[in-house]
Amino acid sequence: MSDLWGGLTQAFWLVIQGDPDLIDITLRSLQVTLTALVIASLIALPLAAVLAVRRFRYRRLTIALLNALMGLPPVVVGLIVYILLSRSGPFGVLGLLFTPTAMVIAQVIIIVPLIASIAHQSLRDLWSEYHDLLISMNVTPWQKMRTLLWDARRALLTASLAGFGRAIGEVGAIMIVGGNIDNATRVLTTAIALETGKGDFALALALGFVLIFLAIAVNLAIHALGRTEREGRW
Repeated sequence: MSDLWGGLTQAFWLVIQGDPDLIDITLRSLQVTLTALVIASLIALPLAAVLAVRRFRYRRLTIALLNALMGLPPVVVGLIVYILLSRSGPFGVLGLLFTPTAMVIAQVIIIVPLIASIAHQSLRDLWSEYHDLLISMNVTPWQKMRTLLWDARRALLTASLAGFGRAIGEVGAIMIVGGNIDNATRVLTTAIALETGKGDFALALALGFVLIFLAIAVNLAIHALGRTEREGRW
């Protein structure tokens, strides 16, 4: 019991004092995850708008596929990206394996279906309200999608925050494609796994505190945005 309290105390002081390793790992985690989030949002949000507005042959299949990919195991994503980026893979010549770029690629693949599915639900509901008005105005499909994306911006931000929460806590794919290299690809989740294995519970707990704080902050933001969206509709 004393070891537990000792570890918690040391972890608390590491956070309060701003331990350099802790800050470095946290900043790298945020850099990788935020980069992946921006790229994923640029892919997922327009895709969600297209699925809400346009009618094409394989639309329902695409929606079903996105919903199914939300549950895709991250370890499988990491394995696929590893094979593609390895020396014997088709993109091995780029030398991206075991770099932050590889980690961003894996996170983008993981969170695009999640963001697109959540965003599509919001845009589909909004499209049912706007359909007659926009059709009567004879606007182009691009103008329809732009209007939906703007008016649903709070809901879309919620979808993006959900993607951030999924990405920041990911460990399997990141470990495979990043390699958990010190001062290069070590992020919060992989560092926690490593330090726990080494028995350095103080640093592991401190990293855990930061990760919990980020997760709580994201969830509070989602709750606040969702509440604001509901109040706005009333």
